[in-house]
Amino acid sequence: MKKLFSIFAASIIFLSCSGPQGPIGPQGPEGIPGLDGGLEYAKAFEVVADFTQANGYGFVEEYGFDVFPADVPLIYMIWDVLENGTEVWRPLPQSAYLSQGILTYNFDFTDTDVSIFMDGTVNDFGTLSEAYRIGQTFRVVVVPAEFLAGGRMDLTYEGVTKAFNIKESDFKKHPKATK
Repeated sequence: MKKLFSIFAASIIFLSCSGPQGPIGPQGPEGIPGLDGGLEYAKAFEVVADFTQANGYGFVEEYGFDVFPADVPLIYMIWDVLENGTEVWRPLPQSAYLSQGILTYNFDFTDTDVSIFMDGTVNDFGTLSEAYRIGQTFRVVVVPAEFLAGGRMDLTYEGVTKAFNIKESDFKKHPKATK
C-alpha cells in the first residue's frame, strides 16, 4: 500500500509541474473563401386584397425577397380597429362564425410565395358582406427557421414584431392583390 501511495504522490507532483511556455507555432494555411455568415432576420410586407369570384376568393403573393425552404411565414390580418384607432391583428388561420356558416381565412406557402384564401362551410362566399371580402389587410412576416428552433417564441403579432424589432415603417407595402 505504501508503494502504491508513493507512486500516486509522485505522479501528482509530476503532473502539476510546469515549465516556461514555448514559442507560438507557425500560422496555419488560410481556409477556403466562403460567403459571409450571420443570422438572417425576419422580413415583412403588407398586402391589401379583395376576395372575389374572379380570383376564386383567394390570391397568391410573391415575397419579393429570398426565402429559404426552412423559413416560415407568419400571416396576420386586421380583425378590428378600436375606437381609439388601435388595430387588432390576428394570426391566420382565423375563423368567423356567421349565419351563412363558418368562414376561415387560411393560407399555404412555398419558398417563393404565399397563398391566402377563404375556406370554411359557407356555400357561396359571394353572399358574404363586403366587410369580409373587400380591402382586407394582411401582414406577412417571414421568420428564419433558426429562431423557431427553440419552440418558445411568442407568435402573436405583438410578440413577433417586438422580437424582431419590426416597426410599422418596416412593412413594405405591396400593390393591391387582385390575382
